[in-house]
Amino acid sequence: MVIPVPEAESNIAYYESLYPGDFRMPKQLIHIQPFSLDTEQPDYDLDSEDETFVNKLKKKMDLGALQFEEMIDRLEKGSGQQPVSLQEAKLLLKEDDELIKEVYEYWSRKRKACQSGSLIPVVKQEKRDGSSTSDPYVAFRRRTEKMQTRKNRKNDEASYEKMLKLRRDLSRAVTILEMIKRREKSKRELLHLTLEIVEKRYV
Repeated sequence: MVIPVPEAESNIAYYESLYPGDFRMPKQLIHIQPFSLDTEQPDYDLDSEDETFVNKLKKKMDLGALQFEEMIDRLEKGSGQQPVSLQEAKLLLKEDDELIKEVYEYWSRKRKACQSGSLIPVVKQEKRDGSSTSDPYVAFRRRTEKMQTRKNRKNDEASYEKMLKLRRDLSRAVTILEMIKRREKSKRELLHLTLEIVEKRYV
């Protein structure tokens, strides 16, 4: 049995960019930041491939690393087993259309190449059909024997599944309403343009 050990790289060309030599000892080492939901960080973390893509896209568009992480995070959390479409991505991101298209295509390619199906690491749980009982990476398993529970705390799986279905239906309704809102806004702008053309022709 051989314990795998990562190889050490001797190429330190990028060392100066990661660790600049102008370090100064701060006045205090403990910093306290106020808790705020507005400054919540995205769950998605930038990797080397993403950093290359962001640096390449920076030359054409205004895009930062944190902004890219937030966009990928919204796309991941907005998708289930099936990834969201480009039109749904525009409603989720609320950014420039050209930027959304570039990031969406990159995310779609990376998600298809990912074996786990999601770019954000999640805790692996046991499947309902019991097919993952032999998987050693499952974090939480169901008890093989039933425990005696109180009658007034009955766990109703049917009600839970109904709530999940209701949440999914409401999410779809919100998406449809957002698309209707954009459609009506476009129709209103078209009407204003038509009125301006008529006024300039006949006035």
